[in-house]
Amino acid sequence: MKLSRMTAYVSSIFLAAAFALTGAGVANAATQAAGTDYVALGDSYSSGVGTGTYDSSSGSCKRSPKAYPSLWAASHAPASFAFTACSGAITDDVTAKQLGPLNSSTDLVSITIGGNDAGFSDVMTTCVLYSQSTCINRINQARTYADTVLPGKLDAVYDAIRAKAPNAHVVVIGYPHFYKIGGSCFGGLSDTSRAAINGAADELNTVTAKRAADHGYTFASVVPAFTNHEICSSNSWLNSLVWTNIGESYHPTAAGQSGGYLPTFAGAA
Repeated sequence: MKLSRMTAYVSSIFLAAAFALTGAGVANAATQAAGTDYVALGDSYSSGVGTGTYDSSSGSCKRSPKAYPSLWAASHAPASFAFTACSGAITDDVTAKQLGPLNSSTDLVSITIGGNDAGFSDVMTTCVLYSQSTCINRINQARTYADTVLPGKLDAVYDAIRAKAPNAHVVVIGYPHFYKIGGSCFGGLSDTSRAAINGAADELNTVTAKRAADHGYTFASVVPAFTNHEICSSNSWLNSLVWTNIGESYHPTAAGQSGGYLPTFAGAA
């Protein structure tokens, strides 16, 4: 009987200690999240174009409460949150217009950038309106730009971020594959063109990942998260061609932001 009581007593001490440590860990994590100063930079994939819901005060930048930066901030309650990502942004726009909130206290930065520099919009317009050969030629031009010019553009952005926010953890997020090859689409682009577009996304991601790594930043790929959620899949997280609102075409839907970009960013933040 005494042994049983002693065992129970000792067990209760260990359980209490474990609970205290677990509770302390949870509290510490909450404190860390609450103390984070977060700045979200980038283009339309960060601003949330494609979700259909935008903050009217953001104007043509079309920043959305359904975009991954807003969703992460809502669930983590950082000490401060600055959202300067803007639809249509190129690398020069980031350095000229988006870095104002960064300072030595900034803990966390997210960014998607480079797609517009490489001519993302023009590539898709060309592929939709013209022949397969014209489409492939335009894609190859974009890939050449990504290999030869874009690295320097990314370096300039990443250097500027580090200069203004020397202590920040910077998460650079890539772009998804647009199409599920051999999927449920009938008509429209050929699978050859679709595969070439996916290949261009891979090229852009590879270049971006290399530049991010060379600056000590974390690159996070959304390709795995969007697998089986591309256009031509049964549950697409990307808008296809939207004739009633062309600007939303080929951008993540609200489900793509919450199911694809948000967990990818959260896993790397």
